Amino acid sequence: MPEDSKAAEAVSSATIPAPDPKKHYFWGTGRRKTAVARVRLRAGAGKFEVNTKDFEKYFTEDRDRQDVVAPLKATQTLGKVDVFVNVKGGGLAGQAGAIMLGVARALKLANSEYEPALRAGGYLTRDSRKVERKKYGKSGARRSFQFSKR
Repeated sequence: MPEDSKAAEAVSSATIPAPDPKKHYFWGTGRRKTAVARVRLRAGAGKFEVNTKDFEKYFTEDRDRQDVVAPLKATQTLGKVDVFVNVKGGGLAGQAGAIMLGVARALKLANSEYEPALRAGGYLTRDSRKVERKKYGKSGARRSFQFSKR
């Protein structure tokens, strides 16, 4: 049997347990570029809020909306969990990437059976790329000023 079907089989039977009564949520932290997302996840009806707004109103681009819910789709938990996110820093694309990592980490914490599906989709890998700093004597990170012979 292929690895993907094993992961899908394990995911379909897995559920999100109720967290410890003292904690109430499963937490996950995601970072991307300069954005930091703190994600809280619990079993629920499918509510997804980013900075107290519905995620569809917060993210205007369809690509960003898809990125944010991708870990939930991979684990077949979309509509079964409530997700609450506080995100700051960066732009919308960086924030979407940070939320994606935070949701994946919270899902893994909630149920370890989700890890193979999340890892196969690349949702648990931190994207470490950042903007290169500007250097002195240059007009950008690598771009030089225009040279004139005369």
